[in-house]
Amino acid sequence: MIFENLLLSPISKQPPVGLTLASTIRELFLDRFQVEISCPSVEVLNEFQQFPLRPGVILTIAGEFAGMISRERFWQYMSRPYSLELFSGRSIQNLYEFLRVDIMQLDGNTSIVEAARYSLQRSPELMTEPIVVILAPQDYRLLDFHQLLVAQTQILQLTTQLLQESSQKLEIANLELQRLAALDGLTGIANRRGFDNYLLQMLQQSRRSQLPLSLLLADVDFFKPYNDYYGHLSGDHCLVQVATTLQNSIQGSGNLVARYGGEEFGIILPNCERNAAVKIAETICNNIRDLQIPHHRSQVSDRVTLSLGGISMIPKEGDTPQTLIQAADRALYEAKQTGRDRCIFQPI
Repeated sequence: MIFENLLLSPISKQPPVGLTLASTIRELFLDRFQVEISCPSVEVLNEFQQFPLRPGVILTIAGEFAGMISRERFWQYMSRPYSLELFSGRSIQNLYEFLRVDIMQLDGNTSIVEAARYSLQRSPELMTEPIVVILAPQDYRLLDFHQLLVAQTQILQLTTQLLQESSQKLEIANLELQRLAALDGLTGIANRRGFDNYLLQMLQQSRRSQLPLSLLLADVDFFKPYNDYYGHLSGDHCLVQVATTLQNSIQGSGNLVARYGGEEFGIILPNCERNAAVKIAETICNNIRDLQIPHHRSQVSDRVTLSLGGISMIPKEGDTPQTLIQAADRALYEAKQTGRDRCIFQPI
């Protein structure tokens, strides 16, 4: 007869920290209460009395697995009238043969999630039975079902947390992608898409609040000749300088500068009435002149200049972004036709 008891302390059912989706049942607490099937039942009884949290007892024949009796079923039959007298004087095999049930055996490398799924698929009367874990040949352990569920819950909580974190990171990444999608790759300011979206938002806001909205469209004078004479790299550098100057010229909450297309720029000024918008436009023209960027192919100056057209209005029902753009474009056209290097405002 072999009586093996490798655990001489009460069982802790708390799962280890740091469990992941890939964690296996061998990482959990596994009890090894193993006896030869010929062991007297009274010795198993004494062991359960001394360590009442043990999930069960493994039965072997010459070291090979022969069966398992769970703690619950052991006490269920031992507590019946005359059962103690009937079974305690006999080998544990007698009791096992009397209450034999299906036993779940799993490899120690089975994931905790899979083990829980398999366990929950058992019939209701067997669902809480402990699981026999095979770590190696003739190396058997018992996993308490309740401990398995606690571990699975811990993993599910971790998974939920990871999903929430991943969702937050994905949301941040999407917002960043949206931001980048609305930026001009050369100048770093808003692009046409960003301009269109923002103009629509500000138009709707201005209509609700009945506060003025100003829009400026600017065009670098004779930019094609500039590109042809100085080269495209210099042309790109010129546009970056112009964009930076525009950005620095309209410092204010809610104002937006965008590259409207090519050498054209759009400037949106929410809550800005006509006189203030005219001053901003004049400041922009002066600041571009002050850059002193040489332009020997310009027909109006020996340096880079801007033509600028603007509109200020309180939008009414029926007005659309295109309404403002067409009005500002007409003003820009007039600025070009009347000599360039100037700003013209479209009358309301």
